[in-house]
Amino acid sequence: MPQSILFVTGTRADFGKLEPLAIAARDAGFDVAFFVTGMHMLDRYGLTKLEVQRTPGVGVHEFLNQRPGDPQDMILAKTVIGFSDFIHEHAPDLVVIHGDRVEALACALVCATNYIRCAHVEGGEVSGTIDEIYRHCNSKLASHHFVSSDDAARRVMALGEAAGNIHAIGSPELDFHAGPSGVTIADVRARYAIPFDNFGIAVFHPVTSETATMAVQARSLFGALDASGRNFVVIAPNNDPGSADIFAALDALPTGRFRVLPSMRFAHFSELMKNAACMVGNSSAGVREAPFIGLPSLDIGTRQTNRAKASSVFFADATDTAAIAGFLADQWGQRYPRDDAFGGGSAAGRFVAVLQEPAFWEAPLQKTFHDADA
Repeated sequence: MPQSILFVTGTRADFGKLEPLAIAARDAGFDVAFFVTGMHMLDRYGLTKLEVQRTPGVGVHEFLNQRPGDPQDMILAKTVIGFSDFIHEHAPDLVVIHGDRVEALACALVCATNYIRCAHVEGGEVSGTIDEIYRHCNSKLASHHFVSSDDAARRVMALGEAAGNIHAIGSPELDFHAGPSGVTIADVRARYAIPFDNFGIAVFHPVTSETATMAVQARSLFGALDASGRNFVVIAPNNDPGSADIFAALDALPTGRFRVLPSMRFAHFSELMKNAACMVGNSSAGVREAPFIGLPSLDIGTRQTNRAKASSVFFADATDTAAIAGFLADQWGQRYPRDDAFGGGSAAGRFVAVLQEPAFWEAPLQKTFHDADA
């Protein structure tokens, strides 16, 4: 059985999805390591490489692939160079990437050009922004696919990928949410100095195709949250272009009712969501994790377009302050039945079961296009 599996992580978000898979692979006897880059390496975003380092029994390799303000194409180029150097020295048997980030795209490209086995987690999803383009590119570059739903599997097949290399396992981060977090809400409030016990969660990331309007969107959204008079825990945005405009809006918020955090440990964030009154913003957590927990969420803008179907998810533009106010008035503190559209919290076990099949490692790396109707 091949022993070396390298997980690529560039953000706190994708680490939350990859960690359950890595731990399960480690426990199954594989030699597991992380290639840590992207936001993880930056102080402004919480220096979350420290979270990866806390994972027992895995290797950690760090690579600084950007400076603040670097454009996406420059980050792509730097990551290609750094990851190419790395894999030629370490030669992993399998590289696991996630989602739609530019770091994943760079590493998938390196794997494809060097005929290294590469598995893409959560391909086949739609969002309507450039992130979706990155995601589909990753699917075409990868040799294996671990998707979150049957709908996603059909989309990956529509891209010409072989059905035998596509495995619907669910969303890995739901494995965390399915059980106890291991901490109490009192622990969370104490660790992160959250002064209120009745709160919503807000997470608003930049949309790279809408950088010209991000300042207006951020001011309008957080202005509406401020006008509601309610308390919010705000998780800072990612480092995509436009984040500076969002940080400017966050800096103007009253500190008595808004606790702004650069990041949170995943167990603590899970417990926070389980005790929140609602969630607002454009994070995937609002359309995947919140419905699984039963938490009402308001999806803002275009970043998650077409990804949410649950009855607990509502929609508004960032500038539609009346719709935002209406959601807060009607949905604050409500609870919904658990939605299992993205899995039931057993992704890691399914992932390892696939890796333990000899056929996984025997699949050819020279890809051919498979017509979905064939």
